[in-house]
Amino acid sequence: MIKEVEKILISKDEIKGIVKKIADRINEDYKGKQVVLLVILKGSLLFASDLMRYLDVDVTIDFMQVSSYGSGTVSGELKILKDAQTDLNGKNVIITEDIVDSGNTLSMLNDLLQKRGANTEICSMLSKPARREKDVYIKYCGIEIPDEFVIGYGMDYDERFRNLPYIGILKKEVYGG
Repeated sequence: MIKEVEKILISKDEIKGIVKKIADRINEDYKGKQVVLLVILKGSLLFASDLMRYLDVDVTIDFMQVSSYGSGTVSGELKILKDAQTDLNGKNVIITEDIVDSGNTLSMLNDLLQKRGANTEICSMLSKPARREKDVYIKYCGIEIPDEFVIGYGMDYDERFRNLPYIGILKKEVYGG
Protein backbone atom coordinates (compact mmCIF):
# COMPACT_ATOMS: atom_id res chain seq x y z
CA MET A 1 0.00 0.00 0.00
CA ILE A 2 1.33 3.45 -0.89
CA LYS A 3 1.63 6.24 1.67
CA GLU A 4 -1.19 8.37 0.14
CA VAL A 5 -3.74 5.63 0.77
CA GLU A 6 -5.55 5.73 4.10
CA LYS A 7 -6.84 2.18 3.70
CA ILE A 8 -7.69 -0.39 1.07
CA LEU A 9 -11.44 -0.36 0.53
CA ILE A 10 -11.66 -3.18 -2.05
CA SER A 11 -8.83 -5.66 -2.59
CA LYS A 12 -7.64 -7.00 -5.92
CA ASP A 13 -9.33 -10.35 -5.21
CA GLU A 14 -12.60 -8.68 -4.18
CA ILE A 15 -12.55 -6.64 -7.39
CA LYS A 16 -12.23 -9.82 -9.43
CA GLY A 17 -15.27 -11.32 -7.70
CA ILE A 18 -17.37 -8.19 -8.19
CA VAL A 19 -16.50 -7.95 -11.90
CA LYS A 20 -17.28 -11.64 -12.44
CA LYS A 21 -20.67 -11.24 -10.75
CA ILE A 22 -21.55 -8.28 -13.01
CA ALA A 23 -20.44 -10.19 -16.11
CA ASP A 24 -22.56 -13.18 -15.13
CA ARG A 25 -25.65 -10.95 -14.98
CA ILE A 26 -24.88 -9.36 -18.35
CA ASN A 27 -24.30 -12.81 -19.90
CA GLU A 28 -27.66 -13.93 -18.59
CA ASP A 29 -29.55 -10.81 -19.71
CA TYR A 30 -27.99 -10.59 -23.18
CA LYS A 31 -27.62 -14.25 -24.11
CA GLY A 32 -27.86 -14.54 -27.90
CA LYS A 33 -27.73 -10.76 -28.37
CA GLN A 34 -25.10 -8.27 -29.45
CA VAL A 35 -23.83 -5.71 -26.97
CA VAL A 36 -21.67 -2.60 -27.26
CA LEU A 37 -19.66 -1.82 -24.14
CA LEU A 38 -19.36 1.94 -24.21
CA VAL A 39 -16.38 2.65 -21.99
CA ILE A 40 -16.34 6.08 -20.38
CA LEU A 41 -12.75 7.26 -20.29
CA LYS A 42 -10.49 7.40 -18.49
CA GLY A 43 -11.47 5.85 -15.19
CA SER A 44 -13.45 2.84 -16.36
CA LEU A 45 -10.81 1.47 -18.72
CA LEU A 46 -9.48 -1.19 -16.32
CA PHE A 47 -12.95 -2.22 -15.17
CA ALA A 48 -14.19 -2.56 -18.76
CA SER A 49 -11.12 -4.51 -19.76
CA ASP A 50 -11.63 -7.03 -16.96
CA LEU A 51 -15.38 -7.15 -17.56
CA MET A 52 -14.92 -8.03 -21.25
CA ARG A 53 -12.80 -11.03 -20.33
CA TYR A 54 -15.76 -12.58 -18.52
CA LEU A 55 -18.40 -11.83 -21.16
CA ASP A 56 -19.66 -14.72 -23.27
CA VAL A 57 -22.05 -12.58 -25.33
CA ASP A 58 -21.29 -11.07 -28.73
CA VAL A 59 -19.58 -7.88 -27.56
CA THR A 60 -17.89 -4.93 -29.23
CA ILE A 61 -16.29 -1.97 -27.54
CA ASP A 62 -16.23 1.76 -28.09
CA PHE A 63 -15.16 4.75 -26.05
CA MET A 64 -16.41 8.16 -25.02
CA GLN A 65 -14.89 10.83 -22.85
CA VAL A 66 -17.32 13.32 -21.41
CA SER A 67 -17.62 15.92 -18.70
CA SER A 68 -20.32 18.24 -17.50
CA TYR A 69 -19.95 21.79 -16.43
CA GLY A 70 -22.12 24.32 -14.73
CA SER A 71 -22.82 25.38 -11.19
CA GLY A 72 -25.90 25.41 -9.00
CA THR A 73 -27.03 28.61 -10.72
CA VAL A 74 -26.33 27.41 -14.27
CA SER A 75 -27.77 24.20 -15.64
CA GLY A 76 -25.01 21.78 -16.47
CA GLU A 77 -24.21 20.90 -20.04
CA LEU A 78 -22.61 17.77 -21.39
CA LYS A 79 -19.24 18.33 -23.00
CA ILE A 80 -18.09 15.54 -25.32
CA LEU A 81 -14.30 15.33 -25.35
CA LYS A 82 -14.25 12.11 -27.39
CA ASP A 83 -17.32 10.71 -29.10
CA ALA A 84 -18.09 7.09 -29.93
CA GLN A 85 -17.02 5.93 -33.37
CA THR A 86 -19.82 3.36 -33.64
CA ASP A 87 -23.32 4.19 -34.85
CA LEU A 88 -25.24 3.21 -31.71
CA ASN A 89 -28.71 3.57 -33.21
CA GLY A 90 -30.75 0.46 -32.42
CA LYS A 91 -27.89 -1.20 -30.54
CA ASN A 92 -27.79 -2.60 -27.01
CA VAL A 93 -25.35 -0.25 -25.31
CA ILE A 94 -23.99 -0.83 -21.85
CA ILE A 95 -22.53 2.43 -20.58
CA THR A 96 -19.54 1.27 -18.55
CA GLU A 97 -18.44 3.54 -15.70
CA ASP A 98 -15.94 3.26 -12.90
CA ILE A 99 -18.06 5.15 -10.37
CA VAL A 100 -21.41 6.91 -10.25
CA ASP A 101 -21.11 9.89 -7.96
CA SER A 102 -23.52 12.81 -8.45
CA GLY A 103 -25.13 11.13 -11.46
CA ASN A 104 -25.32 14.44 -13.35
CA THR A 105 -22.95 13.66 -16.22
CA LEU A 106 -24.15 10.08 -16.57
CA SER A 107 -27.78 11.16 -16.67
CA MET A 108 -27.08 13.64 -19.47
CA LEU A 109 -25.00 11.08 -21.37
CA ASN A 110 -27.70 8.43 -21.07
CA ASP A 111 -30.31 10.90 -22.37
CA LEU A 112 -28.07 11.81 -25.32
CA LEU A 113 -27.46 8.18 -26.26
CA GLN A 114 -31.17 7.38 -26.08
CA LYS A 115 -31.87 10.34 -28.36
CA ARG A 116 -29.35 8.80 -30.76
CA GLY A 117 -31.46 5.63 -30.74
CA ALA A 118 -29.36 3.44 -28.42
CA ASN A 119 -30.95 0.94 -26.05
CA THR A 120 -28.94 1.84 -22.97
CA GLU A 121 -28.22 0.29 -19.62
CA ILE A 122 -25.75 1.55 -17.05
CA CYS A 123 -22.99 -0.56 -15.57
CA SER A 124 -20.72 0.76 -12.84
CA MET A 125 -18.09 -0.83 -10.66
CA LEU A 126 -18.93 1.57 -7.82
CA SER A 127 -21.86 3.66 -6.71
CA LYS A 128 -21.64 6.46 -4.18
CA PRO A 129 -25.31 7.16 -3.32
CA ALA A 130 -24.47 9.72 -0.62
CA ARG A 131 -23.29 12.10 -3.36
CA ARG A 132 -26.19 11.53 -5.76
CA GLU A 133 -27.88 14.65 -7.10
CA LYS A 134 -29.54 13.09 -10.13
CA ASP A 135 -31.40 9.81 -9.96
CA VAL A 136 -29.87 7.27 -12.34
CA TYR A 137 -30.74 3.61 -12.61
CA ILE A 138 -27.62 1.47 -12.46
CA LYS A 139 -28.72 -1.93 -13.74
CA TYR A 140 -25.32 -3.53 -13.21
CA CYS A 141 -23.81 -2.12 -10.02
CA GLY A 142 -20.77 -3.72 -8.46
CA ILE A 143 -20.85 -2.28 -4.97
CA GLU A 144 -22.03 0.79 -3.08
CA ILE A 145 -19.32 2.66 -1.24
CA PRO A 146 -19.29 5.36 1.44
CA ASP A 147 -18.68 9.03 0.67
CA GLU A 148 -14.90 8.77 0.47
CA PHE A 149 -12.40 9.85 -2.17
CA VAL A 150 -11.34 6.61 -3.84
CA ILE A 151 -8.40 5.90 -6.13
CA GLY A 152 -6.95 2.90 -7.90
CA TYR A 153 -8.25 0.40 -10.42
CA GLY A 154 -8.46 3.17 -13.01
CA MET A 155 -9.65 5.95 -10.69
CA ASP A 156 -7.36 8.86 -10.08
CA TYR A 157 -6.50 11.96 -8.20
CA ASP A 158 -4.92 14.52 -10.53
CA GLU A 159 -4.24 11.68 -13.06
CA ARG A 160 -2.23 9.72 -10.45
CA PHE A 161 -2.90 6.34 -8.82
CA ARG A 162 -4.92 4.79 -11.69
CA ASN A 163 -2.46 1.87 -11.78
CA LEU A 164 -3.15 0.62 -8.24
CA PRO A 165 -4.49 -2.96 -8.34
CA TYR A 166 -6.94 -2.23 -5.50
CA ILE A 167 -9.41 0.53 -4.68
CA GLY A 168 -8.21 2.64 -1.81
CA ILE A 169 -9.34 5.66 0.16
CA LEU A 170 -7.12 8.66 -0.50
CA LYS A 171 -5.84 10.44 2.60
CA LYS A 172 -7.62 13.77 3.09
CA GLU A 173 -4.36 15.70 3.43
CA VAL A 174 -3.49 14.74 -0.18
CA TYR A 175 -6.52 16.46 -1.68
CA GLY A 176 -7.29 18.97 1.07
CA GLY A 177 -10.60 17.37 2.05
